[in-house]
Amino acid sequence: MFSRDPEGSVEQIDWGVARERMILDPTVTMLNTGSFGPLPQPVFDRVTELRLKLAAGPTDFFVRQAPPLLWESRERTATFLGTVAQRLVFTTNVSAAINLVASGLRLNAPGEILMSDHEYGAMIWCWERVAQRQGLTIRTFPLPTMASDPAEIVEAAKRAMTPRTRLLFFSHVLSPTGLVLPAKELCAEARKRGILSVVDGAHAPVYVPLNVSDVNADFYTANLHKWLLAPSGAGFLVIGPGNEDRLQPLHVSWGYHADKYPIGEVTKSSGPDGRDGYGSTPRIRFLEFEGTRDFCPWLAVPAAIDFQTSLGFDNVRGRIAELAAYTRRVIGDTGLSLATPSTLGMCGAMTAFNLPPGASAPKLRKDLWARRVEIPVIERPDRLLLRVSHHFYTTEAEIDRLAEVVREVLRV
Repeated sequence: MFSRDPEGSVEQIDWGVARERMILDPTVTMLNTGSFGPLPQPVFDRVTELRLKLAAGPTDFFVRQAPPLLWESRERTATFLGTVAQRLVFTTNVSAAINLVASGLRLNAPGEILMSDHEYGAMIWCWERVAQRQGLTIRTFPLPTMASDPAEIVEAAKRAMTPRTRLLFFSHVLSPTGLVLPAKELCAEARKRGILSVVDGAHAPVYVPLNVSDVNADFYTANLHKWLLAPSGAGFLVIGPGNEDRLQPLHVSWGYHADKYPIGEVTKSSGPDGRDGYGSTPRIRFLEFEGTRDFCPWLAVPAAIDFQTSLGFDNVRGRIAELAAYTRRVIGDTGLSLATPSTLGMCGAMTAFNLPPGASAPKLRKDLWARRVEIPVIERPDRLLLRVSHHFYTTEAEIDRLAEVVREVLRV
């Protein structure tokens, strides 16, 4: 997979060989990692190995085998994300993480929850329910989605913040277009005004060189099944400094009282943030434990980290940037206009294009899949978008195939 250039100093990667380690349907042009990442073979093998152990001896697995593996995974994942194990709560996905924050947090009313006008639909509903329950209002501000400088986005958010704003919610990477928002700067502006910050980082791990501590959000959430290529069922919440005791759990289970778990030997920790005998800490377990569940995806996250570490994350992001440039050129030649800026630092592994007025989203989805092209058509209030996801295993031939299909289904 690897080779050296003639000078012997630069590592070159055979991306075709790397692609062969991915489990992919050879009949499908896969351009939708932004929704669900496929699995590398080593990650599939690891999670399958763990599930076989769970199936063969559930009690032994949950009580004896899993706790040290869970702690190891927590430490490895925290290091990868730029935080510490004591702040990392595993969840099924980013939606579960945001629901944990939204349902467990009390905000001062009256007031408002502020978010951008490009947030993920299900999460908008999540915060609408919070507002209804706690006597708050929801307000959105328009994002300059084709900004050429991150400062334009920060200024738009600053103008929208008021003394009534209790919480700022935004996506680190916009799901519809792949635009990267300046998360660190937005959180800093919120903090200056006493506003809590909750970040939907669903796409951020691997997509950007993420350091959660540097972002310094009050609550940072994300998926690991997208760009990291961990198994479905792996997400997380990182709790920022000063917020350790602000949340209540979504589920009251045996983590609710740290010293009263009825199975196995209770290992007392040295305080709420000390490692316990369950692969967590009392404070984490309070929020994380939901009873019996298959958490093998959490235990397989180190295998996903190792897989892309073997390629080099800088190499992966470099390959993604090459594919993004190729996509802009080839799909742009079909006549579709860009909906994602090409400014360095504001774009990444997803590139969106405006579809022509009058196009039918259901028909396009049907026509694209009939040609075995896996790609989302995204409905915005004012337009339709075609969002191309390009990970390291995407090929130029797949982008060429998309261009051919776009011309066919749109007759351009």
